[in-house]
Amino acid sequence: MAAPDENRETSGRTRLTHILPTDRLNAFADGVFAIVITLLVLEIPVPEVADGLFWALVEQWPDFLAYLISFVFIGGFWMTHAAITRLTAQEDQVTFRLTLIALFFVSLIPFSTSLMATHLTGPGSRLSVSIYGLDLLIASIMLSGIMRYLARRRELLVDGLAEEDFDDMERKRRSGIIFNGIGVLLALLFPPLAVAVYIGVAIFFFVQPLLYKRIIRRSLKTHGE
Repeated sequence: MAAPDENRETSGRTRLTHILPTDRLNAFADGVFAIVITLLVLEIPVPEVADGLFWALVEQWPDFLAYLISFVFIGGFWMTHAAITRLTAQEDQVTFRLTLIALFFVSLIPFSTSLMATHLTGPGSRLSVSIYGLDLLIASIMLSGIMRYLARRRELLVDGLAEEDFDDMERKRRSGIIFNGIGVLLALLFPPLAVAVYIGVAIFFFVQPLLYKRIIRRSLKTHGE
């Protein structure tokens, strides 16, 4: 029979294998977001013309439009992830894996953005716009999946935060995800309309974190009382 001290030591080691440092995950995620944002602008080609530079830039409107949509989307994604980490006291192996999967699809955004910009007005517009929207959709679903998981793991949340707050955050994102999915379907029929939907979804996800701030303040106020 094992001694009590040995049992406590074994239990402590077991807990350490499931609880992982939040600072490592946050630093890695922030690095990925920074690199992805940088790669986005590097994908915009510089016109190599001696005359008519203005009109050459105008002709590149698909590149600038795709860049704008992706920048706003990634900015909103990053702010939402920051809100999640603000409300999380600890991470475990599941949240690490879910975050890595989400970052995988975020890291594909420079490619899917360039793909859509290159073929937006050509015969490949349906496929390129569909791939772009699907990339944004899966990344959004994974982020909501992180929220839903944390809402059911109270021991990972900061003191004073009820799991209902995470549920509230996740519910506020559902309409954006639904419209993102509609945009993917529209891309197969009428790509310009799908792009308009993506613009609306990107703005929606960019504004959403402002509502999360109110959730955080309410939670901290409740904890203080």
